[in-house]
Amino acid sequence: MEEKEYCVGYGEGKEASKMGWKKKFSGLETTLIVLFILVTIVSVVLIVLLATGEPGEDCNRTTQFIPECPSIHESERVDCYPDGGASKDKCVDRGCCWLPISETNVPWCFFSKNHGYEAVHVQRPSQKGFEVQLRRLPAPSLFGKDIEQAHFSAEIQTQNRFRFTITDPNKARFEVPHEHIKPFTGPAASSPNYEVELIHKPFGFKLRRATTKKVLFDTTMGPIQFADQYLQLTARLPSHNIYGLGEHVHQNFQHSTDWRTWPMFTRDAFPNGGSHNLYGHQTFFLCLEDNSGMSLGVFLLNSNAMEVTLQPTPAITYRTIGGILDFYIFLGNSPEAVVKEYLEDIQYTDVDYMEDKKIFTYDLKNFHGLPEFADDLHNHGQKYIILLDPAVATSARISGPYHTYNLGNEMGVWVYEADGTTPLIGEVWPGETVFPDYTNPACNTWWVDECEKLFRELKYDGLWIDMNEVANFKKGSANGCAANNLNYPPFTPSILDDLMYSKTLCMDAKQTWGAHYDVHSLYGYAMTLSTEESTFAGSGKFTGHWLGDNAANWNDIKWAIPGLLEFSLFGIPYIGADICGFFDDTTEELCTRWMQVGAFYTFSRNHNAQGYKVMKTAKHYLNIRYTLLPYLYTLFHHAHVKGDTVTRPMMHEFYSDPATWKVDRQFLWGPGLLITPVLDPGTSVVSAYIPDAVWYEYETEVRITPRKQQVDMYLPADKLGLHLRGGHIFPIQQPANTTVYSRKNPMGLIIALDDNGNAGGELFWDDGEARDSAEKGVYIHYQFSVVPGLLKMVVLKNGYADPHNLKFEEIKILGVSEAPSSMTVTHNSNVTAVPFENFQYDTNKKVLHVTGLQLELGQSYLVQWINDVYLEIERFDCYPEDNSNQAACEARGCTWKTANTPGVPWCFYPRDYGYITNPVTNTSEGLSFQIKRNTAHPKRYTDQSPTIETLQVDVKYLDNYILQFKIYDPNNKRYEVPVPFNIPQDPAIDPSKRLYEVIVENSPFGIKVKRTSTGTIIWDSHLPGFTFTDMFIQISNRLPSKYVYGFGETEHPTFKHDLNWHTWGMFAKDQPPGYKMNSYGVHPFYMCLEDDANAHGVLLHNSNAMDVTFQPTPALTYRTVGGILDFYLVLGPTPELVVQEYTALIGRPVLPAYWSLGFQLCRYGYENDTEIKELYEGMKKAGIPYDVQYADIDYMVRQMDFTLGDNFAGLPALVNQMKSEGMRFIVLLDPAISGNETSYPAFDRGVEDDVFIKWADGSDIVWGKLYRAYTAFPDFFRNQTATWWHREIKEFHTHPNDTEKSLKIDGLWIDMNEPSSFVHGSVIGCRDQRLNNPPYMPPLESKHLGLSHKTICMESQQFLPDNTPVRHYDVHNLYGWSHTKPSYDALLDVTGERGVVVTRSSYPSSGKWAGHWLGDNTSAWDQMYKSIIGMLEFSLFGFSYTGADICGFFRETTYQMCLRWMQLGAFYPYSRNHNGKGSKRQDPLAFDEKFQNVSRDVLNIRYTLLPYLYTLMYEAHSQGSTVVRPVFHEFVNDKITWDIHKQFLWGPALLISPVLDEHSSIVHAYVPNARWYNYHTGEAIGVRGQWLDIPTPLEQINLHIRGGYIIPWQEPSNTTAYSRNNFMGLTVAIDDNGFAQGSLFWDDGTSIDAYEKGDYYFATFSANKNTLVTNIWHNNGTNTAERLGLGYLKVWGAGNIPVVKVTVMYNGVSELIESFNFNHNLTTQELVISLKDKAYFMDKPIQVTWKTTFQ
Repeated sequence: MEEKEYCVGYGEGKEASKMGWKKKFSGLETTLIVLFILVTIVSVVLIVLLATGEPGEDCNRTTQFIPECPSIHESERVDCYPDGGASKDKCVDRGCCWLPISETNVPWCFFSKNHGYEAVHVQRPSQKGFEVQLRRLPAPSLFGKDIEQAHFSAEIQTQNRFRFTITDPNKARFEVPHEHIKPFTGPAASSPNYEVELIHKPFGFKLRRATTKKVLFDTTMGPIQFADQYLQLTARLPSHNIYGLGEHVHQNFQHSTDWRTWPMFTRDAFPNGGSHNLYGHQTFFLCLEDNSGMSLGVFLLNSNAMEVTLQPTPAITYRTIGGILDFYIFLGNSPEAVVKEYLEDIQYTDVDYMEDKKIFTYDLKNFHGLPEFADDLHNHGQKYIILLDPAVATSARISGPYHTYNLGNEMGVWVYEADGTTPLIGEVWPGETVFPDYTNPACNTWWVDECEKLFRELKYDGLWIDMNEVANFKKGSANGCAANNLNYPPFTPSILDDLMYSKTLCMDAKQTWGAHYDVHSLYGYAMTLSTEESTFAGSGKFTGHWLGDNAANWNDIKWAIPGLLEFSLFGIPYIGADICGFFDDTTEELCTRWMQVGAFYTFSRNHNAQGYKVMKTAKHYLNIRYTLLPYLYTLFHHAHVKGDTVTRPMMHEFYSDPATWKVDRQFLWGPGLLITPVLDPGTSVVSAYIPDAVWYEYETEVRITPRKQQVDMYLPADKLGLHLRGGHIFPIQQPANTTVYSRKNPMGLIIALDDNGNAGGELFWDDGEARDSAEKGVYIHYQFSVVPGLLKMVVLKNGYADPHNLKFEEIKILGVSEAPSSMTVTHNSNVTAVPFENFQYDTNKKVLHVTGLQLELGQSYLVQWINDVYLEIERFDCYPEDNSNQAACEARGCTWKTANTPGVPWCFYPRDYGYITNPVTNTSEGLSFQIKRNTAHPKRYTDQSPTIETLQVDVKYLDNYILQFKIYDPNNKRYEVPVPFNIPQDPAIDPSKRLYEVIVENSPFGIKVKRTSTGTIIWDSHLPGFTFTDMFIQISNRLPSKYVYGFGETEHPTFKHDLNWHTWGMFAKDQPPGYKMNSYGVHPFYMCLEDDANAHGVLLHNSNAMDVTFQPTPALTYRTVGGILDFYLVLGPTPELVVQEYTALIGRPVLPAYWSLGFQLCRYGYENDTEIKELYEGMKKAGIPYDVQYADIDYMVRQMDFTLGDNFAGLPALVNQMKSEGMRFIVLLDPAISGNETSYPAFDRGVEDDVFIKWADGSDIVWGKLYRAYTAFPDFFRNQTATWWHREIKEFHTHPNDTEKSLKIDGLWIDMNEPSSFVHGSVIGCRDQRLNNPPYMPPLESKHLGLSHKTICMESQQFLPDNTPVRHYDVHNLYGWSHTKPSYDALLDVTGERGVVVTRSSYPSSGKWAGHWLGDNTSAWDQMYKSIIGMLEFSLFGFSYTGADICGFFRETTYQMCLRWMQLGAFYPYSRNHNGKGSKRQDPLAFDEKFQNVSRDVLNIRYTLLPYLYTLMYEAHSQGSTVVRPVFHEFVNDKITWDIHKQFLWGPALLISPVLDEHSSIVHAYVPNARWYNYHTGEAIGVRGQWLDIPTPLEQINLHIRGGYIIPWQEPSNTTAYSRNNFMGLTVAIDDNGFAQGSLFWDDGTSIDAYEKGDYYFATFSANKNTLVTNIWHNNGTNTAERLGLGYLKVWGAGNIPVVKVTVMYNGVSELIESFNFNHNLTTQELVISLKDKAYFMDKPIQVTWKTTFQ
């Protein structure tokens, strides 16, 4: 490229990289040259000073500027010549890059990498966020007057809102005054949902979503430009799903990113298509990231003329000609949430009524009866709205002086010319006019006075404001406009006419806020009244909007819908287009269709220009509109108080379905009414999309079959497509000719049931006219909900008495499956039967129609219809014990009725069984109230378990995503679980930010938790059967869907629970996995996927024996035998967020030592240390990767902890040898301590320290038995026990007397800690039969033997750390939990390293300290697949380090099973082969050479991927994310994945699909909807979103890498000690858009608290098309990253055009890679680059670029 010379102003020019000649100078020559240069410079400066009299920029000095042209895809070019007419010379003059291509819409002239600004000082953090001082890079100017020093300020305003500004620190510039946006004073929000990465040169930043690390807004794509009259910023966006920006005619709602430029500058122009700037100025856009619903919104607060360009990167470029750059970025979990973040029957008269079209007048000749006409309209229940233009005529009225103009002159309210004193004269309808300056407070006073004067003459009801862009029929003014930089700026955006003052005022005109140049687009905003044409952001608080002067044609009827949807995004819900068009004659067909759809514009108006005929039609649909006005009015209330949209895009409700992202020929009213109009001539069939929900035709009331599909909808000339969404309740009212009369008519409800027979809705009602009724509380607010057979009409607020005594008289219920036999209405405990003749059931339609009701508005009611089918699934078991019978059932006050369906209870609670709520008190933390038992029913377990009559309920809003509610005895202290959680310090006091709303039901008592974004009730305990006695507590919860996961520890046959009447017991027990057998740990936590793919989690923090029953209602019932009810709900809303939020509460998973991710071997039954040594040597010889060897209890003397048997005397030396060769060693410790020995130090010192569990009277140890010995059980709650345990471990590790006996263990395997005993209770039995056999016994394994079966007596006494005594009855399930932390603490202290603890028994938060194996499983194929379910469940429970005994523990394995299990187990995070005594060996050496080869191969894959696995472990530890991940966590919008449990993911990117069936060589696997690469070949498989039969020979496991991810890996070795020294590699799996991203966490692998101390390295990787970049976020301490060499790069999906050039930029230095070091396979499209002969270490920035022959 030709080099040019430029004067660059501030700063130093960049030196040329090459010189044209070379010569060596002597010292004297050099000195003379320097002196000559100095003299020359001084001379030039003196000449300038003498010539100008002042210092100035020396533009005679020239500096060579060489553009650094990036090697980028054409879609990433940022236009350097937006003003048009680019040529090579012009481009080079701007210092930009010139590269013509065949596509003319792609810029040929684009910015270089050395334009923009650099950061010279970063102040971080500040009170609000951080600040950066910027200096302009020395590059040529585009339009002159560049701001050389700029200031970047970032504000972390909320968790979901980020603001940044770029300003001139040395000179104040115009900033938009905005009454809605208050200054942010700090402090910066903690734990925001975004992260900001700064790039210093050229300056830019990347905003990432914290949870997914997805880059949402990346300004590094193009340089920032900041000149006096030219400001530019480019940002890469996460997707092409971009909506908003206006006002224009957008032919589609979703923007095209094919190089479209849209100007924004308010202009009186016709909305006739094209890209013309129209009436409003709306800079907000929304971007839907993907089908997770995650979205962002971006708002630029700048009112100057501007344009935005959307390009296919995808990216957006803003170009504005004044002010500052002031951006707000909003994050949300759904499009609707982003809009909320961004916001916080009428007769019209046109100008005809005015005298000569003068405002504030009416024509006394032609409209002399106008006041009487307005009165007549009011008398007939109609309203009258008049039009006002802002322009004021300068001429007098016919009847005399024009007082409006004269008073305006006196008050000085006009816009002035540039001199600031002469009113600017223009011309509008009245002729010569002046223009009010609405930014002038005096003008506001004058305007209000004039409005009031006119009202006294003419009783209007509203004002229609027009021509306020501001419009002017003259160009600028009657005197023209001066030639200056305001009227003719150096850059003019691509506005209509390419002239700033066309159809408006001169830009140098003066207003109070500033020059018209800056405030032009604010004119309509400043004038905001009732309804307006010209808008700026925030106008919707005051006004509605119509889409301008459209035409009567079929294009305009179509294009109106994107306009409606866009203004919904802009916060203006009252929106519509002129029905039938404003200009041109309409046709009967067009106007009929337009009247149909226009009936569902929120602002519904038919308006014609003079000389055009008006069509009157579609009365039918106006009647439907009037019928639904209560629903519409309620939507407007939600818009007003919550920021909801009214006219709603389909994708707001169904964002998980990509088919909805482009739908803009249909729209919704709120969430529930789908409108499908006919928008083309001559057709009666419309291709319409039916989203994934239940839908009913409004007019026929019939449920339609299609869902989630495109259909041809038959809509003849008199029909519009109207569909009601199942799950919603619509308040209605009988229509009339006007709302004045319709508001007097009876009300009703239309209930559209969903698949589960549920529905919900609301009604807001006030007088319809009063201001601020919501704020003043003068309204009625109903909450409606339906569950099968029951409608609840609950008044949440009754602050208004309607004068018409309105009543709900009819209810229609759509989708009722069976005819009811009876109906009742309950009001204030009075039950009234509905006469049979008042309810009719249509068998064909499945519609129940109830009439003749008299339900008073403002009163609460229950409407119940009895139906046997519903009653069965609505039954809640009143007799869960065995041997129920009618007499015993009825003695409990319950109902007995047989059923044919298996599992349905015959004894069930009546509907009002439970407690009744006392008045609720709002507290600073939430809600507080008491409930009292409904004494109409008998007590439960009267003698054995006293009933607690009064209970306290506390609801705490812990955070916006988490709440707690606790139910307990306020009068008597009861046991509460002593496990501490991480409770947020400050409650969530702002209800608008909470993801939930809590509703308290009265009778029976119940709590409902509603997700505010969707209205879904995620918790509903307003069900019969709530019981609270001393030893039996029961509560039921109606679920929002049938997709429930979790609860443990129990072997489950599927990951998703079967809700068909199944009960699962939970009580920690030494019980190997088996169907419905309670096992080692207790985790009363579940996650539920709601039908719309949102997710939430629920924890019952109760440690007593319990069970849960699922039923197909769907519902679940908890029963526990003690404690209190203490529930925590986390709101997600994604499955992965649920786990992150849950682990934030209970504690993040432990970060295990790196070596613990290696393969491990163990066996119960090693005869001696020689056997272990031979195994170790054999594994080394076979070259099979292997890091950890175990010793089971065989190593002990008579199974006693801390002893070493004679056969294992050589074990310490063997361990030392193994460790010297890179191995690690773990031993088993049981908690039980033998008391049989005459001298056993561990026992003796335990007795001395009083650590063992005793009877409640303290008389003696509670003796159990383990193996052959009587054993005592340490009480690990006690501080002295932790000290004792630590000492015993330390002396075992470092023998105090004989160092040769020191066993240098690296980890602990703690077993039998349920606690397990080989006798039931104690060797002498138990003393308290009531505790060991409580009144209610959950369905546990061997429940007939009581709770003490295989453990100690329940009356055994333990002591909490504060010395509070507790019964083992209450804390049994915490024994393993209490054992884990002392073990972990001791291990870390004794070894001085991180190590690992693996525990068998666990409780929520155990994962903070330990991993977990799934117990003593069986060598069986079904146990193999169930191990996946077990891992997935423990991922939910907060354990990242999990696995099952590979090949099984009990029974002998088979060759094929063990080999397949070795393949699966290679992808357990905790990968250990372990089997039981008496069975044959099953380690890899126990089989033939083929077995060993396959084992080696699959373990080499594991070891290769350990850097990725370790990074996932770090993310689990730091963020709470899952490692073993259910497929639906990543693809939650694909419901097929909700049932998958035979495949799983490592993190987001590695899909594992193992063989799990005997004699199978085919895996029937699901391939989720993404690009996937075969791990073994690197080739894209070309299948997505479908099931696939994958051939899987015996030596293979199916592994697939997901496109869009970068996987760090390392050359494997036999142990991690050696593999950690090998070369690193990166596998870049390109997605459909050519992108990929990944990360690497690295530390020394063993340091304690490395993450917490900051002693680690963390980098992210991003690939875009043909460039990989590493970004180092953290690098500190002894993490060894400086020795981590990048040796390999694999690019999958590199294309089929040969790569011919590879370059690496390492630490700022570029190097060409020799061609023999890279290979591009054009068949598989895999590019492999070898960097082993280079010294590229990961602690330095690395950039790799590969180019094809065409790049």
